[in-house]
Amino acid sequence: MIISILAVLFTFGLVIFLHEFGHFAVCKLSGIKVEAFSFGFGPEIYGRTSGVTRYSLRAIPLGGYVKPAGENMDEVSGAPDEYFAKPWYIRLAVVAAGPTMNYILAFVLFTGVILFVGEPVFSDKSFIGDLSKGYPAEAAGLKTGDRVIKVDGVPVDSWAAMADSIYGKSEKEITVVYARAGAEASVKLKTRKAPDGSGRGVIGISPLLTYTRVPFFKGIAMGANQCWYWTAFTVKTIASNIHKHEKPDLAGPIGIVNIVSKAAHTGLTDLFFLIGLISVAVGFFNILPIPMLDGGHAVLYIFEGISRRKLTPDIMKYVNGAGIAVLLSILLFATYSDIMRIVSAHAAKKAAAETAVQQEK
Repeated sequence: MIISILAVLFTFGLVIFLHEFGHFAVCKLSGIKVEAFSFGFGPEIYGRTSGVTRYSLRAIPLGGYVKPAGENMDEVSGAPDEYFAKPWYIRLAVVAAGPTMNYILAFVLFTGVILFVGEPVFSDKSFIGDLSKGYPAEAAGLKTGDRVIKVDGVPVDSWAAMADSIYGKSEKEITVVYARAGAEASVKLKTRKAPDGSGRGVIGISPLLTYTRVPFFKGIAMGANQCWYWTAFTVKTIASNIHKHEKPDLAGPIGIVNIVSKAAHTGLTDLFFLIGLISVAVGFFNILPIPMLDGGHAVLYIFEGISRRKLTPDIMKYVNGAGIAVLLSILLFATYSDIMRIVSAHAAKKAAAETAVQQEK
């Protein structure tokens, strides 16, 4: 429990704090007065004022925040060092710095893991290397190290053969025979439709991984490629969901906490790689043109630059109001998805246990 809590605090604290540090750094470089820069939220534990900025450590170490002077248009006094006194392109640089820091963090973590551990190579044997939380395989009681022998009575001698036999049975019940510690057993489970929009059936398993050392510069290139791959994967998945009118498979706070907790118990390399993934997700989410997010502000500033019309307090009020509504809707939907995932996993485990008892009889 303590490891899980520390891992969650470290993950969210690092990803969000560096995002805010990006905004802070560009504000300072561009001559914008920063009134407060904090690590964490809630009551102040320790604080120090240096120049015009109050630096503080807060009680809840889940990220941080930066407060530029004149960030709220209702508080603008006309001073030249205020946020909205700066040209649109300076403000654009400020909002872009947050997601940029997330991608830099992800790149550093991906590259570090690849150089330290090596290049992952998937085994072609039908051994289960990992299970996705809440998916049918995990709910049915399959474990890492199990070797799948048959799928619906058909022998499988490789990962490719096993995957092909599952892919074609989307949202259908299948029987999996597996070997564990020299003994064979079987379990029935219902496949789930793949979240990538391909329509394939999946049960939430991945093959065993082995690692080979890579040269330094290749490791750097692979780290950059990971940032690109996961961003492109996210875009393709969202586009497919929209095109096919499918409900997106979002993970909210509950789901992310569960994933981070699991990674923390499997090893530091898994945790650091997961932090990289989360950092990419936070960076990508923030560049979306949603009001109140960095991407939403960027759209407004670019419009201001093209039209040469200054933003007004009324425009910002309506935009921020719409942004709050959108973000709350996303949060509620993601949290609902997390809860339903837990309920489904619990029901699947119960059904699998009942099936196992019946088979023993």
